[in-house]
Order: sequence, then C-alpha cells, then structure tokens
Amino acid sequence: MTKPKIQCVCGFGCGSSLMLRMAIDDILKKKSLDADTFCGDVGTCLSNPCDSIFISRELAARIADRANVPVIVIDDFMNSQEVESKVLGYMNTLQ
Repeated sequence: MTKPKIQCVCGFGCGSSLMLRMAIDDILKKKSLDADTFCGDVGTCLSNPCDSIFISRELAARIADRANVPVIVIDDFMNSQEVESKVLGYMNTLQ
C-alpha cells in the first residue's frame, strides 16, 4: 500500500491547519503509522492531490459536494481525542 496523503485544511492554509497537521503527525508517530501530511487552504484544497481532507465543519460545507476524496470533519481541532479517533478511523479504512 502506498503512503496516504492527508491534507489539513483551514481558511488560509497556515493557521489552524498547521496545528491540525502537527496533531495528526503526533498521532501517526505514536501509533507507528505512516502518512504524508500537508496544509492547504479551502480555496485551493480540491486541486491539491491527496487521499483525504481533514477540515472544520464550517469549511467542509464549502467543499463536501465537490470533493473526490473522503472529507473528514473535525468539530474541535483542539480536542485531541476527537482528532485521534477520526485519524485512526480513517487509517483503518485503508487496511
């Protein structure tokens, strides 16, 4: 299996998406899972090649009907349990 590419998206691609990316990287490392993560902004995220998009509920409404990859909605980027649950849930779908 190739390494999945996970895109973390926020409004401009440099604030909360970076915090989310760092949290996802920590989870992946802790669970010995491998994925490429990167940040994107809501305006261009659909043109970036990736295997999934992790995004807030507010912004997900803007892309969900046009996305060709799974869109994983995070209600609270600061809730480590929610982020871990959704990251592990997604990674389990790949096996």
